[in-house]
Amino acid sequence: MDKRPISSWIRVLFGAIGFAAITITSSAGDTPSLRAGAAVVDITPQEFSMNLPGGFRGNPAEIAHDPLHARALVLDDGATTLAMVVVDNLGVAREAADDARALATERCGIPPEKILVASTHTHSAPSSNVKEGQPAAVAYRKLLIEGIAESIVRAHKALRPAAVGHAVHPLPDEVRNRRWYLKPGKMPLNPFGEMDQVKMNPGTSPEVLDRPAGPIDPDVTILSVRDTKTRKPLALFANYTLHYVGGVPRGQISADYFGEFSRLMPFRLRAGDDFVAMMSNGATGDINNIPFLITRPPREPFEQIRIVARKAADAAWFAWKKIDAHDSDLRLGMIEREITLKMRRPTTEQIERAKTIVATKGEAELAKLPRLAEPYARRTLSLAAGPETLSVPLQTLRIGDFAICAIPFETLVEIGLDLKKRSPFPRTIVLGVTNGYNGYLPTPEQHELGGYETWLGTCRVQEDSSVIITDHLLEMLGELAKEE
Repeated sequence: MDKRPISSWIRVLFGAIGFAAITITSSAGDTPSLRAGAAVVDITPQEFSMNLPGGFRGNPAEIAHDPLHARALVLDDGATTLAMVVVDNLGVAREAADDARALATERCGIPPEKILVASTHTHSAPSSNVKEGQPAAVAYRKLLIEGIAESIVRAHKALRPAAVGHAVHPLPDEVRNRRWYLKPGKMPLNPFGEMDQVKMNPGTSPEVLDRPAGPIDPDVTILSVRDTKTRKPLALFANYTLHYVGGVPRGQISADYFGEFSRLMPFRLRAGDDFVAMMSNGATGDINNIPFLITRPPREPFEQIRIVARKAADAAWFAWKKIDAHDSDLRLGMIEREITLKMRRPTTEQIERAKTIVATKGEAELAKLPRLAEPYARRTLSLAAGPETLSVPLQTLRIGDFAICAIPFETLVEIGLDLKKRSPFPRTIVLGVTNGYNGYLPTPEQHELGGYETWLGTCRVQEDSSVIITDHLLEMLGELAKEE
């Protein structure tokens, strides 16, 4: 039996109570502040008398094979609230994205500069910016803007205590650089009557192909969001540097592999009905799914989309399994910066040649011109008569030690790899076709090689634009990294 006096027991008792009080107070002070909400809104068009992307000829929409969606993730750390939306669209135009952001701000208070609108770049979704003359397309623009805004509002209303983690898993076998050097004598004239050094999508023949003109980015990167109370998956934001897959019959609307990935992920993670998965488009300007120098068996429509989506979902699951812990005590940050780029101006000789081509008549005479000469002649004349500068928005985000760069161009993979390598954050992803669509963004080195992504009318901004944009984004990332 303990012989200590009662006074000693009292001191022990009050000491224990004091320790418990200190422990409780500390625990209350350390309560995580991060909250997250996610939502999905269907933006499938209700009318189909409108054009889909289809190269240089009409591709009228006839039916929706699978739905299009706007998928939103809203994060709030108590000081900063930001929203990221992934939209099943070729490229939501700047004006439409701005209208959607303004509408979301009006309804839930998130500032427009804290909202990111990223397009998946599916090639089987209608135009986002037809405002008059085509009733179905005009109606779709309104549906699209409303859907983007509503996804943000619903995600904001769904905010709850959350934690995030991130990881990466490689999936190299579904990405190919589509710009190739050809064997001697195999390069055709480009639309301007000139000889490029490389060609986009030159076929799969070993007799023609020499070697790819650039690298790939093999990684599927994920940001995982978990409900801290239920410990169940709440959302997953994925990024893969792969263009749309295609294999969609003409006239059919589809979200491509981005939509199928989002459908599969709840099963991969055994998530609940309120779970939202989204796949974003990376720096994919020169990356696609064509099996150059590889024999692939024929596919039925949509089959390759399902194959790629399944593999991407598997890779995302493997990445998710690598996450040791989800963190709820972290800082959010977001910077938006408007920059001005010079527009490319055709030379006098290019303008005169374009005028001659546009004036050419007769099938025999037109047949003598290089392939696509006429449409690119019109693009050349449009550039000559157009504005001298272009204003574009850039964004950087931080979610703890995870960073995002958002670029409103089809960004070549080299740019994305460079930003990932030079970023001050441990893990960074690059989103293309975000907050607008302004054509291709090649590097100066790729400009020297020529090819589709560098042509006048396909790439409209000054040839060192990628350098200017990269410098701005790295500076913005540096500013976010200093915020502690």
